[in-house]
Amino acid sequence: MATLTIRNLDETVKRRLQVRAALNGRSMEAEVREILSDMVPSSPAAPRQGLGTAIHKRFAALGGVDLKIPPRRFSSRPIPKFDE
Repeated sequence: MATLTIRNLDETVKRRLQVRAALNGRSMEAEVREILSDMVPSSPAAPRQGLGTAIHKRFAALGGVDLKIPPRRFSSRPIPKFDE
């Protein structure tokens, strides 16, 4: 395994990392490893996880929700013309 040293890290960022690690029950080092693993794809061709996927993963344990999608209504206003 490689060792990585990060210099000149803002104190606020360090503190937020410490809090985040504590909330997740990990050391700060383990938290940074987890963040880096999540952010860097396993291969250069692999796409990064999208925002929708990240939100879904975060709330998947709470169950889903079925939303009633209302029917589409069309406006009675005329469509504007921009070529004049």
